[in-house]
Amino acid sequence: MPTGTIVLLGAFAGFTIYLGLPLAFLKKAPQSFKTFASMLAAGVLVFLFYDVISKGSEPINSAIETLSQKHTGASTVFLEAFLMIVGFLVGLLGLVYFNKYIIARYKPGKRVIIEADSAEASPALVGAAASKAAMSAQTEQAQTVATGGAVATAIKSARTPSPKLLALMIAIGIGLHNFSEGLAIGQSAATGALSLAAILIIGFGLHNMTEGFGIAGPLMNETVSWKFITLVGLIGGGPTFLGTVVGMAFQSDLLFILFLALAAGSILYVIVELLAVAKRMASNEIIMWGLFVGFILGYITDLIVTYAGA
Repeated sequence: MPTGTIVLLGAFAGFTIYLGLPLAFLKKAPQSFKTFASMLAAGVLVFLFYDVISKGSEPINSAIETLSQKHTGASTVFLEAFLMIVGFLVGLLGLVYFNKYIIARYKPGKRVIIEADSAEASPALVGAAASKAAMSAQTEQAQTVATGGAVATAIKSARTPSPKLLALMIAIGIGLHNFSEGLAIGQSAATGALSLAAILIIGFGLHNMTEGFGIAGPLMNETVSWKFITLVGLIGGGPTFLGTVVGMAFQSDLLFILFLALAAGSILYVIVELLAVAKRMASNEIIMWGLFVGFILGYITDLIVTYAGA
């Protein structure tokens, strides 16, 4: 099979992610369904987290077996384990601090609660109290100000990513995961295992459709454009194409482990954020059913890939 054909098929495997993204346009669905869809997305991500940790650990486990049986390769074990730990650290805490120090600077961080002692309280005085409380809360968790019969309390709210930012973070995490899938496709083709490469393309293509649900889930309450959908699809699916090209050029377990570890860290961060939003909007019953269905959906598609010989 020509190299160009393998590369094009690798791109096809990545861009099937667009088949799941139109879920973001279901604006008139009930809130319970939207929350369920968001948790279905989280369930797919829970499976992906398990999947990337398992696959990233395989080369490390193999190196440990070699060390145990032949007493050689200690440096390989150390380096691979180090990359797994550092990659996970950067993928998880990197997003935490990016949201804390970069994104949060451009988002409002306070909400103001106003109470009037009487119906005659002057609107101007109520507004003054609210403004003063909000300004005072810049350096404190909460600040209460009383002015002319009105009491205003400003509370510094938790800074959580917007739905669009959350979808973008999900796309980045999935993109890192899909880069490693592209590496597997490219490396299989480079070693002459063309039938395996073809099976991987089909299997990963099916699997990436469910990843589109993961990106679209947080967007169901947002007005989004096709331009934004195209962007997150490119971020999430494009790395499969890039990984295929890189994998055909050279083989590297270290690169494979690093990208899977980065993906695992970013996926775990997004799962926690999705759960935090859902807990404020729906019952545990809807949340748990969504997680279950999403996880099973990811699991079944992975079983199909495994059965096919991947």
